[in-house]
Amino acid sequence: MRTDTGTTFKLEDYKPTDYAIPEVNLLFRLDGAKSQVMARIVFERREGVSANAPLELDGDGLILLSVAINGKALRSNEYEATPDGLLLRNLPVDKRFSIEIGTEIDPDTNKALMGLYRSGNIYCTQCEAEGFRRITYFHDRPDILAVYSVRIEAKRLEAPILLSNGNPMKSGDLVDGWHFAEWHDPHPKPSYLFALVAGDLGMISDRFMTMSGRKADLQIYVEHGKEKRATYAMDALIRSMKWDEEKFGREYDLDLFMIVAVSSFNMGAMENKGLNVFNDKYVLADQDTATDVDYAGIEAVIAHEYFHNWTGNRITCRDWFQLCLKEGLTVFRDHEFSADMRSRAVKRIAEVRGLKANQFPEDQGPLAHPVRPRKYREINNFYTSTVYEKGSEVVRMIRTIIGVQAFRTGMDLYFDRYDGQAVTIEDFLICFEEASGKDLSQFALWYHQAGTPTLMVTADWNKSAATFTLDFEQAMKATPGETRKKLMHIPVKFALLGHNGKAAETGRIEGSGVAGDVIHIRKKKQRIVFHGVHERPVPSLLRGFSAPVTLAFEQKAEDRLFLAQHDDDLFSRWQALNVAASDTLIAATNTVRGKGVPKFDSKLINIFGTIASDPQLEPAFKALALALPLEGDIAREIGRNVDPDAILAARNGLIIEIVKANSAKFEAVTASIQTSDIFSPDAASAGKRALKNVILDYLCAHSGDPEPALKAFNNATNMTDRFAALGILMMRFSTTTQAITALAAFENKFQGDGLVMDKWFAVQAMIPGDGTLNRVIQLTKHHTFSFDNPNRMRSLIGTFATSNPTGFNRIDGAGYRFFADFIVGVDKANPQTAARILTAMRSWRSLEPVRKEKAREALAFIAAESKLSADVRDIVERTLA
Repeated sequence: MRTDTGTTFKLEDYKPTDYAIPEVNLLFRLDGAKSQVMARIVFERREGVSANAPLELDGDGLILLSVAINGKALRSNEYEATPDGLLLRNLPVDKRFSIEIGTEIDPDTNKALMGLYRSGNIYCTQCEAEGFRRITYFHDRPDILAVYSVRIEAKRLEAPILLSNGNPMKSGDLVDGWHFAEWHDPHPKPSYLFALVAGDLGMISDRFMTMSGRKADLQIYVEHGKEKRATYAMDALIRSMKWDEEKFGREYDLDLFMIVAVSSFNMGAMENKGLNVFNDKYVLADQDTATDVDYAGIEAVIAHEYFHNWTGNRITCRDWFQLCLKEGLTVFRDHEFSADMRSRAVKRIAEVRGLKANQFPEDQGPLAHPVRPRKYREINNFYTSTVYEKGSEVVRMIRTIIGVQAFRTGMDLYFDRYDGQAVTIEDFLICFEEASGKDLSQFALWYHQAGTPTLMVTADWNKSAATFTLDFEQAMKATPGETRKKLMHIPVKFALLGHNGKAAETGRIEGSGVAGDVIHIRKKKQRIVFHGVHERPVPSLLRGFSAPVTLAFEQKAEDRLFLAQHDDDLFSRWQALNVAASDTLIAATNTVRGKGVPKFDSKLINIFGTIASDPQLEPAFKALALALPLEGDIAREIGRNVDPDAILAARNGLIIEIVKANSAKFEAVTASIQTSDIFSPDAASAGKRALKNVILDYLCAHSGDPEPALKAFNNATNMTDRFAALGILMMRFSTTTQAITALAAFENKFQGDGLVMDKWFAVQAMIPGDGTLNRVIQLTKHHTFSFDNPNRMRSLIGTFATSNPTGFNRIDGAGYRFFADFIVGVDKANPQTAARILTAMRSWRSLEPVRKEKAREALAFIAAESKLSADVRDIVERTLA
C-alpha cells in the first residue's frame, strides 16, 4: 500500500500520453500468494511524438519478474523499475511495438480490495479507479482504450469458474488438474473496466432478446446455496435491459452479460464491461432475509450498473475529472428507471431526502467540491454524493430547461457522436445545445462551481391592482478555494394555487424568464408579476425539486399547511409538510435548550392524521409524509451550535403530541390495510408495509409499551416487518426484556448470514444515548465481526458515526476518540473504506463548542499519524482546513 505521495492532479494539466495502447493480452496463472500475470501490451506512438520519448507506466506494489520488447528480454540496466512504476527508454523506432511484462501478485493478502484479491475463496478484481496498476504496469487512466484478450489458468478444483470481460472463446484442461478459459472483448475499454473472477460459484441463467432480434445470455453467479436469492436481481436486470431500449434506444452489444456477487467489496457494484462484480448486498434477496428497502436497492443498483454499458463503458471519461459524466448521468438514468417501476412521486421524495441528508452537508462543509472537480490528491475520495447525486440533478435540470423531446434528441446525438470515445463534460453539453438551440454556458456553472445556491423569495398580492409579485434573489456562500461565486441558471417549476387547490386564474405575466411552468432564474435579482389575480394565491415553488437549491421562502404557516393538504404535486405536498415540521422542530429544540417545554401547533399535528386517513393517497406516500425529519436533517437546518441531545428530545416530544391527537385515526388506518398472505416485493405491497410500520412506531412511542412491537416481531412473515419491529424495540426500549429477547432471537436465527447480521449490527449502533459506544466496542469483538469486511465495518462503525447523533457525539468526546482509533487502524489495510467512513465527521464545525473541540482533537489525532494513506490524509486535511 502506498502512503501519501503529496501529488495533486489538476484538470488544467491534462494531456494525452505519448503512446496509445490499442491491444492488451493478459495471461493469469492463479495460485494464491504466488499468482503471476504475463501481459503483452501493444503500444503505438502518437503522431508528432519523438522516437526518443520515454515510456513511463504506473504500478502499485508490484513485483516485477521480467520485461521484454518485441519478444526480446531486457537486462536490468535497460529499464528502471520500482513497485510503483516502470520506466523504459531506447524504445523501437517503429511506430507500433509490443512490451511483455511479467509480474507476481498476492491476492490472499490484498486487504485493500483493489486490483486482484480474494473474497473468501473467490478471486476477483476491482480496478476502478486505479486498481489495474496493482495487476501489471500500465497507462492506468481512462483515456487509454484497448481491446483485451485474456487467458486465465487455475486449479479446476479450486476455481472451476473462470470469467473475464467480453465473450468466451476457448476453454479446456491442462496438466496437473489445472484448466484454462480464454475471453475476448471486442469493444475498446479503459483499464478500470477490466474484470476477472475465478472460483467455485453457483449460477442462475436466463436469456434476453434484444430489440434487433439478437439473443443475449444472462448469468448471475453467487455462493452455492444462494441461487434462489438471485432471482429478483435477474428480474431487475431483464427489466433494465428492456427499459433502456424503450427509453433511450440502447441495445446490449455482447453475446453474454454476467453478474458476480462477492461478500467483500469496497463499493456497491462495478460496471466492468459484460462482467459486473457486485457487493452481494445488491444481489441477494428473499422475503426472509431482505427488507423492501433492500429490494428497491437491488433494483436500482442492478439497473445502474447495466446502464453504465453505454453511459460509462461505450462512452467513457477522458480523465477522472469527468467522473460525473458517467456517474451523475447514470444515476439520473437509474432514478428514472425506478420512478417508472415504482411511484414517481415517492421515488422523487426519497431521492431528495437522500440528497439533502448527504450532498447538502458535503456542499456546505470542508469537503465541498464542484460536480466536476478541478483538482484532486486521491481520486477514490471523489466518488461522492456531489458527483453522483448532484450530478444526477444537473442532468435532470438540463431536461427541465430544454424539454423532454430535445433532451432525448440530445442523448441520441451524444450516443451516436461519441460511441467508443473518452470524452468531457463540454462534449456532453454541446449535444443538448445543438438539439435544443439553447445556450447552456451559464447553466454549465453547475458543473464547475461548488456549493448549494440559496434562492430567497418574497411574495406580495396587491388586491386593488390584482397583481401577484414574486421576487427572487440568488446567493451562494464561499466554499474551499472559491470565495467569489458566479450567478447560476436555476430552473424553478411553479404553480399558483387558489383556495380550492386548483390553479389560480392569472392574466399577463410581466418579467423575464417564465416559460410554461418554469421560471428561469439567471440574474442576481429577478421579479415576476402576474396580472389579473383577483384572489390571493398560494405559490407552490420548486415543484418536483426542480433544482438542488435551498429555498428561503418566508411563507405563511397557513399557506404551508394548505399546500401540505391540497398541492396536486405530491412532492411539493410532502415538502410543505416536511418544512413545516422542520421549522417546528427547530423552534422546539431551542426551547428545550432553554430548559422550557415545547408547545406544538395543533393544526400541524392534525394534518398528520388527515394524511394518514386520506384514501386518495397511496400508502407509500403516507409513510414518507408521516416520517418526521431525522435528527441529522434538523441539525443541518440549524447549521451551527448544534446540540444533538436537544434535537432528539424535541423530536420525541413532537412524536408524542402527534400520536396523542391522532391515535384513533392511526389505529383505524392500520386496521384497514389489507395485505396478502403471499409476500410480494412490488411497490404497492411495500408501501402498505411501510405505512403499517411507521404507525406501529408512533403507537409504541405513545404507549411506552414494547409488547405490540414484540408481537409484531414474533408474528412477522418477512424481513421488512421483522426488522422494523426490532428497530422499534431497540430505538425505544433497548433495555427491556422484550428488546433483549428479540435481539437474541434475531442473532440466533441469522448468525450464519452475513448480510442479515449487518442489519443486526446496524440496529444496535443506532440506539440513542451515551451507552451505545460501549455496546459498539463490544460488538467489534463479536465472532462474526471482521475488520476485513467493508460491509461489516459500514454496518457497525459507519452507522454509529452517521446515524446516531447522540451516541456518537457524546459530550465527553469518547465517541470521537474511538472513531479516530478505528480510522487509523483500518487505514493500514483498506484506505478506501477508512476514508469513506471518515467523511462522517465533515460537519464537525456545526456542533456546539464543547463537542466541536473534542471532534477537532480526534481529527488532529488522525492527521498526526505519520503513515496515513493518501486517501485518509486527503480527507482529514481537507476536513480540518
